Amino acid sequence: MQPRNMSMSGVVDLAAVKAAGEAKQKAEQARAEAARHGGVPAADVRLVLDVDEAGFEQEVLQRSAEVPVVVDFWADWCEPCKQLSPLLERLAQEYAGRFVLAKVDVEANQLLFQQFGVQSIPAVFAVVAGQALPLFQGAAPEAQIRQVLDQLIAVAEQRFGIVGAPVEPGQVAEAAPAAPVSPYDSVLGAAHEALDAGDLGGAVRAYKNVLSDDPGNAEAKLGLAQAELLERVQGLDAQQVRKAAAEAPGDVAAQIAAADLDLVGGHVEDSFGRLIDAVKRSAGEDRDAARVRLLELFEVIGSDDPRVTAARTALSRALF
Repeated sequence: MQPRNMSMSGVVDLAAVKAAGEAKQKAEQARAEAARHGGVPAADVRLVLDVDEAGFEQEVLQRSAEVPVVVDFWADWCEPCKQLSPLLERLAQEYAGRFVLAKVDVEANQLLFQQFGVQSIPAVFAVVAGQALPLFQGAAPEAQIRQVLDQLIAVAEQRFGIVGAPVEPGQVAEAAPAAPVSPYDSVLGAAHEALDAGDLGGAVRAYKNVLSDDPGNAEAKLGLAQAELLERVQGLDAQQVRKAAAEAPGDVAAQIAAADLDLVGGHVEDSFGRLIDAVKRSAGEDRDAARVRLLELFEVIGSDDPRVTAARTALSRALF
């Protein structure tokens, strides 16, 4: 789903006053120690870390008392991760010590995946003074990511006195070339703004305009699926829809409407399961309608989400 929780509002409330005081003290001690030794040696500068469960306490929790640590949960099979991770790595080099990037392979570190409550990947968190803060989920435009990082750095300094350890240009590996600017960035940006503002019709038109020229544009497909879903449920009487679905399990149209509401309400497995059951019970045009709607909802969640993978398998069994 397009990342919508890219905001640091309310983050301050997640940290206790005692933790803030301890973090400030540790940060001051770390800066004083670095000053006595003439700064951080170039050989010790690591702005991008591959972190596992064994090294998490030292590499992330302890380090978060000195610098904000951004945690990127990824996997080899995750296509959006292949877009997001290189961007985060480049920004870590560009920000030159104002934050450190910790990369966690979820396949090899299931315990960390569960402890953070990650629902799908890519997922990005921050750890500041030992406090875990959710930043955003899914790939996102670079401008939005920069905004979140700037907010994170400001909160870390204002609340905890943590400002990182600036790195001299010679100590930082050369940054990767900037990602090429897409000719659709401005249109997609306007579509995202329309979606956030509740102008669903405008968002749908903008996403369709992009797809008419670039049918494979993943960002536009995702945005269109989300906008169309919100447009379908707009104005529905949720209580009446659910009542109709409960009273008529064989009414495919009623099950489709209820499945839309389930998904909007965050009940992803319930939504998918309802439509798979509808596919099993129906035939002909009704069965096809349930199948098509399920595929549309897969687009809303994203093909790499494990819940989508499981539902695709269940759908195949229902069909064949």
